Amino acid sequence: RRPADTEIDWKAYMQEVEGFANGTLDYTQLKGDTGPLVYPAGFVYIFLGLYHVTGRGSDIRLAQYLFAGLYLLNLLLVFRIYCRTNKVPPYVFFFMCCASYRIHSIFVLRLFNDPVAMAILFLAINLFLEEHWSWGCLLFSLAVSVKMNILLFAPGLLFLLLQRFGLLGCIPKLCICALLQVVLGLPFLLVNPVGYLMRSFDLGRQFQFKWTVNWRFLPEEVFQNRVFHAALLLAHLAGLGLFALHRWHSSKENILTLLKDPAKRKPASPRLTVNNILWQASCVCSLNASAWIVFILFSSNFLGVCCSRSLHYQFYVWYFHTLPYLLWCTPTTKLAHMPKVLLLGVIELCWNTYPSTVCSSLSLHVCHGLILLQLWYGTAPTPVSHTPPPSKKPTAMSKKAQ
Repeated sequence: RRPADTEIDWKAYMQEVEGFANGTLDYTQLKGDTGPLVYPAGFVYIFLGLYHVTGRGSDIRLAQYLFAGLYLLNLLLVFRIYCRTNKVPPYVFFFMCCASYRIHSIFVLRLFNDPVAMAILFLAINLFLEEHWSWGCLLFSLAVSVKMNILLFAPGLLFLLLQRFGLLGCIPKLCICALLQVVLGLPFLLVNPVGYLMRSFDLGRQFQFKWTVNWRFLPEEVFQNRVFHAALLLAHLAGLGLFALHRWHSSKENILTLLKDPAKRKPASPRLTVNNILWQASCVCSLNASAWIVFILFSSNFLGVCCSRSLHYQFYVWYFHTLPYLLWCTPTTKLAHMPKVLLLGVIELCWNTYPSTVCSSLSLHVCHGLILLQLWYGTAPTPVSHTPPPSKKPTAMSKKAQ
């Protein structure tokens, strides 16, 4: 039998898109039992499709079957990324598949929109690894249009685009992202543009203290204080800046050289082609080309999760499938495997503690801190004396990367 609270968010989603199905284009008028619609337009279109497929949302069992399929597809996309990086031992995949009750609940039982956004994001990352940067940016923007947490990956993606194409070269990719947002939101922008932007991209939205997983040990007045929020934002920006300067940017040149055309950079900062990225990635933690891209994207997201104003239970899916990579992308001795598995277990325990407690939220921060320390010290650049290998086909840049 279905738990009594399984239908809460699903029914609210269906109520929100039902208004659009009935012709309402004023975003401020789209509401459900849990409050107003606060997701961008991509969410509306995807869940409108589910609304019609499931008989106006009445067939929840069918919706759960569909989300079970989404869960399997998500695992396939994640496994493909991990196989390309070749960093995580095979036994860890057992924990990713079978050891998280919370993730199974988020996908198949609660029917949240977070898994939809993350599945599209992992598809975009697969395209980045194949050098389909334009298609990857299109799907990245589509994932953002389902839920804005995908923006936590955006700083890492921007760094990769600058590294690969330079400032002028990455502008078309950014235009792809922006144009899709405009196209998806156009019906609502034409009716009430301010209402759409304020509702779907509300970065100042307050969270309820009773649902927080990570800040339970704070007094509620501190949790809701704007100064605390500003401090977390500054910590997030500082973390991104430090990682960009000292971990993502392995060249000895100034980071501002990323703004130049890759062809005009010195040989010490080669273009992010298949041949040259292997040389550049070897300077940091012996990461291969795919692992280097994934490291930047996953660490960018993880920094955002660590500095989040609040983490609700469904937010676990934001970074659950990235944790094994973050733990094993650094050099690992045989004796270090067990502590890493233990960290995964403690994080899982924290997310399965309901309601959250002072102990569970503090433990979660300790685990996050340990992972950050490992990423910082485990990916420190090592000096190299060799020069990058010349490409056999220096002018043969992949057309699909254009």
